[in-house]
Amino acid sequence: MIHTAQQLVSASKPEHTGHPDHNAVINGFGLVRQPGTVLFGVGRRDTIASAVASLGDEVLICSDARMVQTPEFEEIISDLKKRDVGVHVYSNVEPDLPRTNVEDLIEQVGQEQINVVLGLGGGSCLDMAKIATVMLTYGGDVQSYYGEFKVPGSTIPLVTVPTTAGTGAEVTCISVIYEPASDMKVGVASPHLEASATIVDPEFTLTCPPGLTAATGADALSHLIEAFTATAKNPGNGALENVLYVGKNTMADMHCREGIRLVATSLERIMANPNDVEARSATMRAALHAGYAINTTGTAGIHALQAPIGARTHTPHGVGVGVLLPYVMRYNLPVRTPEFAHMADLLGVFEAAQDDLANAHAAIERVEEILATLEIPSSLDDLGLKREDIPTVAANALRATRLTANNPRELSEESMIHILVRAHAGDRSWWS
Repeated sequence: MIHTAQQLVSASKPEHTGHPDHNAVINGFGLVRQPGTVLFGVGRRDTIASAVASLGDEVLICSDARMVQTPEFEEIISDLKKRDVGVHVYSNVEPDLPRTNVEDLIEQVGQEQINVVLGLGGGSCLDMAKIATVMLTYGGDVQSYYGEFKVPGSTIPLVTVPTTAGTGAEVTCISVIYEPASDMKVGVASPHLEASATIVDPEFTLTCPPGLTAATGADALSHLIEAFTATAKNPGNGALENVLYVGKNTMADMHCREGIRLVATSLERIMANPNDVEARSATMRAALHAGYAINTTGTAGIHALQAPIGARTHTPHGVGVGVLLPYVMRYNLPVRTPEFAHMADLLGVFEAAQDDLANAHAAIERVEEILATLEIPSSLDDLGLKREDIPTVAANALRATRLTANNPRELSEESMIHILVRAHAGDRSWWS
């Protein structure tokens, strides 16, 4: 059945305004999870071999076809061999990391005596490295680890080295995997997936193609905004043993504020001059702050909606979340006006003479300006999503309960349709 946009909007006006008991952080609650060591700075890739060698003498490198052809990759291999580290390389990591990729890796290297894993590349490469530590330690079927706290214990050590500025996967303790059987992205989430060492060198991003720079930048921006506006769950004593994502909290907010301040100008500077190392460093640090934030808050409605859209349109994850960002911000505006107004200050558009709502509008409009500079499309129609697919997308997105529960305003199938219809039409009016 094909629905018209007007029919879908009329049928999907949201009835709920949010989770009124869970919109504030109580008693200053905060939580940070992070790698054992994080080293940030231009040129710090020279320390990768040292970090790996301190943890093991047989390393599996998880990367992709583009990265393994670079001079930087050859330098890392050479440095590892100088330290008598045996090197095994899996270079077939695909975007969005399908489960079949993980099974292929284990078939290729499962019998090797690997005692440390190095993830080198974008988010999918880092996610592959995380799940590889689990599979090489415990074996079995990767699907048995889907969910939270399913990893039984410590794994072989992990070193993460991001080469893009966006996913924050270098510091998160989740591996996101595309499951073809259910046509969904699922997570293997456990504190045991945290890296022993993370090395972040902004120089890696100088060779990123413009499209990849834009997509990962939009991803980082979405992470910062979702973490800063997430539901505050305020877990009680003992709950942290069974709760990985605690929603908005004071420690995550600290990272969000700094990350948003950095991307307020850095992304546009990179698009104007891709060789601006200072801007590259600022964006990479913003992505790192975003990773710290979502590692305890989790992501929310934007990411729930993007997964089924990405499966249908085959568009990069960062582009999908970038398209959705202004529309989900509008939906959440009634319950997050003060946070958006604060964001206006971080983005440099705050006006003291204006009230919170006007400043919140200014923040959303500034985000739209940044996305336009990144050349992120302005509607789901531009991504190739068919209007008749909207109900199916909404139904599939609702299954991502970990993400929908984190959204500050309640998400139902009807409200998701409401958002998707607006986003498909490119409707950036101020919705009633």
